[in-house]
Amino acid sequence: MRPIRAASLGTATALVALLACAPVVSAAVDTDPAPKKDRDRVIVLTGRLAEQSRFPVNPGGAPAQGDRTVFRSVLFDQDGKEVGETGGTCTTTRVANGGAEECVVTYVLPGGQLTVQGMVFGHLVPGPPPSFDNAITGGTGKFDRARGSVHADTIATGTRRFTIDLQH
Repeated sequence: MRPIRAASLGTATALVALLACAPVVSAAVDTDPAPKKDRDRVIVLTGRLAEQSRFPVNPGGAPAQGDRTVFRSVLFDQDGKEVGETGGTCTTTRVANGGAEECVVTYVLPGGQLTVQGMVFGHLVPGPPPSFDNAITGGTGKFDRARGSVHADTIATGTRRFTIDLQH
């Protein structure tokens, strides 16, 4: 097993709650009982990190380009009911100026999946993980051909709020 560097601790939490594990926080979900596939909508969920593994390029050393984190988070609706999960990877692309990483995440939700990709900046800066916006690159089922973005905010240690702005 490889040692975990303290500087990498923000990586997975930067994605979820992908992001690691605190009490469930309330989240709001689109309440339209029959959302139409041809219109925009916003879904707000809370995520808690459930698992993460780090794969540093320099075990026990300084953060380096190519460090990877693999994670899984559990997603909850406004009533605290588990409604899905996320899974993904982040790869460090820059260690200077607070660091940057490129992340690819899949959101598994009732009725389908959403794929999300983008950069997260500042993951090596001490303190709470930074907020970020990533692009929705596609989906399956009721999210087929989805586009839009996901905004993530840290709301507690290891807990993130995800605002999913779907554009069909």
